[in-house]
Amino acid sequence: MDSSTQIDLNADLGEGCGNDEALLGLVSSANIACGWHAGDAKTMRQCVRWALANGVAIGAHPSFPDRENFGRSTMNLPPEEIVAGTLYQIGALAAIVKAEGGTLAHVKAHGALYNQAVKEPALADALCEAVRLFDPGLRFFGLAGSGMIAAARRAGLTPVEEVFADRGYQPDGSLVPRSQPGALIEDEEQSLTQTLSLVRDHAVRAIDGSTVAVNAQTVCLHGDGAHALAFARRIRERLATEGIRIAATA
Repeated sequence: MDSSTQIDLNADLGEGCGNDEALLGLVSSANIACGWHAGDAKTMRQCVRWALANGVAIGAHPSFPDRENFGRSTMNLPPEEIVAGTLYQIGALAAIVKAEGGTLAHVKAHGALYNQAVKEPALADALCEAVRLFDPGLRFFGLAGSGMIAAARRAGLTPVEEVFADRGYQPDGSLVPRSQPGALIEDEEQSLTQTLSLVRDHAVRAIDGSTVAVNAQTVCLHGDGAHALAFARRIRERLATEGIRIAATA
């Protein structure tokens, strides 16, 4: 393995899990909730301050307007509503980042908005159009190998291909839906093994046992699990042992 190998570690923050400050000492990119599925102005500002103090790249984490269901309900909104709502959320966080002396680095959709954009080209295009209109220099996080990455390229954005430490994969490279068995990997050792395979070998074992090639550029570490902090520390230590540097994508 090339000793220059590096990977970005990202976490979704500002969602009321209570681990934000500690996680920001372990990840290299933060996706901060913009109020539509979780968070509020005060929380956003605090997360931005912690991120800046730790040298962590700051991203907006927009959602469908769905606080009641944490942004996990399927919605079918017209593209113009997606563009407007995404602009609204990015703009809110960007204003706080600017006021605190920082720079917004990327955008990563949340929950159902993310998962639907993987499968629905029109939705992915609307998301990317909002990012392009706001700032075409922002990086766009999307599921590795999915239609989100293709949409980002169509829009002239820089895509960052995301993989998941604790989610099950289907043979086509998509995530196992949360409603199905195997969606979440509860075993820490299994999550660690999967992460190393994704980062080091650019491959993942799907739920049917097949091996799927994956271009991993950033790994999502969920902050809401019971052992989130312990796992984040373990994966950092293991990656360092493997000679893999942790840094935000440039």
